[in-house]
Amino acid sequence: MLKKSIAQIQLEASENNESSLKRSLGPFNLILIGVGLTLGAGLFSITGLAAATYAGPAVTISFFIAALGCGFAALCYAEFASMIPVAGSAYTYSYATMGELFAWIIGWDLVLEYSVGCATVAISWSQYLTRFLSSFDIFLPAQLTMSPFETATLADGSTVTGWINIPAALIVILMTLIIIRGAKGSAIVNAIIVFLKVGVVVVFIAMGWKYIDPANYKPYIPQNTGVFGHYGWSGILRGAALVFFVFIGFDAVAASAQETKRPARDLPIGILGSLLVCTVLFGVFAHVLTGLANYKEFANSGAPVAIALQNTPINWISQAVILAILVGYTSVILIDLMAQSRMFYSISRDGLLPKIFSEVHPKFKTPYKSNILLCAFIALFAAFVPMRVVGEMTSIGTLLAFLMVCVGILILRKTNPDAHRPFRVPLVPLIPLLGIITCLVMMVFLPADTWIRLVVWLAIGLAIYFRYGTKNSVIRKSLGK
Repeated sequence: MLKKSIAQIQLEASENNESSLKRSLGPFNLILIGVGLTLGAGLFSITGLAAATYAGPAVTISFFIAALGCGFAALCYAEFASMIPVAGSAYTYSYATMGELFAWIIGWDLVLEYSVGCATVAISWSQYLTRFLSSFDIFLPAQLTMSPFETATLADGSTVTGWINIPAALIVILMTLIIIRGAKGSAIVNAIIVFLKVGVVVVFIAMGWKYIDPANYKPYIPQNTGVFGHYGWSGILRGAALVFFVFIGFDAVAASAQETKRPARDLPIGILGSLLVCTVLFGVFAHVLTGLANYKEFANSGAPVAIALQNTPINWISQAVILAILVGYTSVILIDLMAQSRMFYSISRDGLLPKIFSEVHPKFKTPYKSNILLCAFIALFAAFVPMRVVGEMTSIGTLLAFLMVCVGILILRKTNPDAHRPFRVPLVPLIPLLGIITCLVMMVFLPADTWIRLVVWLAIGLAIYFRYGTKNSVIRKSLGK
């Protein structure tokens, strides 16, 4: 339960430290990082799955419920980020408020969150690529674009089982190579892609709106099947829990703190600005998507936009939209990998993981060894695990992280009320409590098998902590523990 003081954390992140990361990001870069990671994962993959499986056309309501919970957590993130502007986001905040054990738990949880979130997007990227190439009569072998737990029906009516999702693994490897070269270069690539991706969303909404079939909204809230979470209001809440992970973008903004020029001012702008932009786009996009096609058509598909466009006379634009989605997905994977490696960097600096993960490249000043390890881990996930499984695992990890940040604000307001706070959460304790309650409710509505995977992952993490972390903790050694 040893804690780090805020002053100690800030000292460790000093720019004079030889192993410090290079500060090159401004507020506009941070908003683009948040938007770049958020726009894509949910809009172009999970939206259709949540509508088909849980919420029906009311998935729009699911997005706004998820955004409300995220809003409470985002305010708490913004206060922490302005006070403790260093890499690590929720992990570092927990270290300052709840102690090393809780910091490790949340850090280990974030490793899972970013890994499976990145894998989810990579799998959907693979599905969109397959559709795009097929329009030019280029057909990738189905066995090499699916996990071993998925099947597909071919044109001749035969059914095949996947072996490995090669495109999903390859895109993860390519983005890792870009990240290793530095945050500034990654931010430039991301900015170009984000502008393209937002343009695609706006074009899809503008052109698709006039082809909406009102019959697709009937019933807007499908009647519950008698199974908890399958349509009805319980399905809307379960849908909200599933799409919650798409708002991970502002966590990535916080994770970039140590590479931000003026973090106390710029981080709150980046966090709240990216959340506002994405919430508006998500709601309108989901409404158009479920209006263009019946929600049942999106079942078992990671490419709902392609399905929706097939039901309109604007097929001439569908290939351009899918191509832009493919390009846009690369920014999601890029930022996800960057944020996760910064998490490993912070944990390793504290001695809870081997020092190899906090070693920075002599030229690029990036934690390149962390990048390489995480690339291998995520590429395997993307290659061998179905999208539904990794999507739900990401959601529960995101919810747990946000919950801990809200708890941390309550603790820090009691234990350190006079600390300098460039940004303050309004209406404390109401806002943090609403964030905690919202996150808990959505976690409860996730399937039981998702909870089992989380518990197993945390058990592995605790074993690592008590076998390695407690012996090598920097703060413990400094106190002679």
